[in-house]
Amino acid sequence: MHTPLPLASLGLSIMMATLSAQAAGLTSERSSFGSLPDGTAIEKYTLRNSHGMQATIITYGGILQSLLVPDKHGKAADVVLGFDDLKGYQANPTVYFGATIGRYGNRLAEGRFSLDGKAFQIPTNDGPNALHGGTQGFDKHVWKAQPAKTGDSVGVTLTYVSADGEMGFPGTLNTQVTYSLNDKNELRIDYHATTDKPTVLNLTNHSYFNLAGAGEGDILQQVATVHGAHYTPVTAKLIPTGELAPVAGTPMDFLKPTAFGAHIKDDHPQLKFAEPKQGGFDFNWVLDTKGDVKKLATQVADPASGRVLEFYTTEPGVQLYTANFLDGSIHGKGGKVYPHWGAFTLEAQHYPDSPNQAAFPTTRLDPGKAYTQTTVFKFSAK
Repeated sequence: MHTPLPLASLGLSIMMATLSAQAAGLTSERSSFGSLPDGTAIEKYTLRNSHGMQATIITYGGILQSLLVPDKHGKAADVVLGFDDLKGYQANPTVYFGATIGRYGNRLAEGRFSLDGKAFQIPTNDGPNALHGGTQGFDKHVWKAQPAKTGDSVGVTLTYVSADGEMGFPGTLNTQVTYSLNDKNELRIDYHATTDKPTVLNLTNHSYFNLAGAGEGDILQQVATVHGAHYTPVTAKLIPTGELAPVAGTPMDFLKPTAFGAHIKDDHPQLKFAEPKQGGFDFNWVLDTKGDVKKLATQVADPASGRVLEFYTTEPGVQLYTANFLDGSIHGKGGKVYPHWGAFTLEAQHYPDSPNQAAFPTTRLDPGKAYTQTTVFKFSAK
């Protein structure tokens, strides 16, 4: 039988734990982020380390709402796009700023797939395709949250139970996502999910980064290195052709450090598919790291601020998107305008439309098995 601690001892224990966390330079704080029209309260968790880095996660959509990172002079700026309040996120439901994406990140052709001879239909919300889990994906739901702490990090664990048949997907899915921050300036995201029926799953985070600061112009001068010698070309409907094509000789070649703006306007059919008028990147790179989270998959550096983002993942691919839809009409945090090409995403993932592409790595999840994924965003300044 458990005997409760006396109040004095309990208070001392809490105080000692708090002092220990502060001594390590790592703190976390829970507060309110308002409420939905139906009265559902939304919580905000703020994680801080001793180097001035701060991550804020909200329970609506499992969203990374803010990420403060110091520049080469030690001045911190928010490097992810988003909004100051819930109304901003609800008024812009298709931008996915910072959201946890599920059940299926990226596109499913015509919203269809089959498992064991049975056909499933997901609501289409991107022309003829289902994008990011359909019209009511994980980014539109409220997650439950609990603080998470290890010896060298502070974090928050979010949980959501997706019912059998939600958005047309089979199986009751229990999903857990943990954001954690350490003193190495690493923001880590760990995913875990189980199902009671065969299903497909492709979870990711959809943060839009601008290393100069959200709303501080475009990202065309920021320099990317992607350790992926191949990518998955798409049709005009943005569905993979099934080919793993070499990046050599194409604008998709980021094997050596290359500014986003160097080839974004090249006269190449794939860029026109992604952005017909001006060109842009919106493709899945096949990572040469092959799921080894200890190997650097992608790096982006901003010469002006000195901020450097290193990206590590257990996933086989990454969707690099240059926010081609932004046109200056969206006003984000602090009223700042988000311009065309004002950010980039690094969406760790299995390849788009994998359930319909037999040659792609499988996204099937069966009962008795666990889906796991780890992605790390590590920051520094030079």
